[in-house]
Amino acid sequence: MAPEETRTPAAQAGQGSQGTSTGSEVEATSRAFTPARLIDQLAERGFGIADHFVDDALLAGLRDRCLELNAAGDLRPAKVGRGANERLAPEVRGDFISWLQAPERDAEQRLLAKLDALRAELNRALMAGLHDYQGHFAIYPSGASYARHFDRLVGSDVRAISAALYLNADWRPEHGGQLRIYTGGGSCEDVMPQGGRLVAFLSDRFEHEVLPATRERLSFTGWFRRRPLEGFV
Repeated sequence: MAPEETRTPAAQAGQGSQGTSTGSEVEATSRAFTPARLIDQLAERGFGIADHFVDDALLAGLRDRCLELNAAGDLRPAKVGRGANERLAPEVRGDFISWLQAPERDAEQRLLAKLDALRAELNRALMAGLHDYQGHFAIYPSGASYARHFDRLVGSDVRAISAALYLNADWRPEHGGQLRIYTGGGSCEDVMPQGGRLVAFLSDRFEHEVLPATRERLSFTGWFRRRPLEGFV
């Protein structure tokens, strides 16, 4: 199964009909991460942005692991579609990924423990019914992007909350590579992939895309999942 399924073509950056908000960008950088604050954002608007999800040492360890996997050839071109329709489509998405099946490094184990603690907090506060988290390391080479899409796959209700942790060092606005979240009514929110920043949003509600960057872009990306409801396969 491909990690995500594209439903709409890529949106052009800077279209006149889109209004990009930077309010949460300022808000996110002003405080350290707390689960309650991220949960409040998810409850109020369906997406949240929070910095310092991991400390600097863990961030460096995860970045090194991502680069190690890439150097070993373990990051593979990501595909789109599902089942018999799964295919490579570099014009749609240009990232290289490696799924984390069994953590081999301390940094991986610590990250999964933090994500599982966040899952428990989300269940407690939002009664979200989240069962687990499925994720992968990802690298977007310079100039690569991912066209506008939903994360929830057709015919499946399993993916509930998408969550991406950025692993980049010294990222600046001029590097590009923003996650553009379409918030409705012709508006969108651009999220800079600053190292240590966690962005989360409801998988079935928000279309989003990854804009091209002028340098390599690293992340650990995935979904908090529910058990499938009756009637879904």
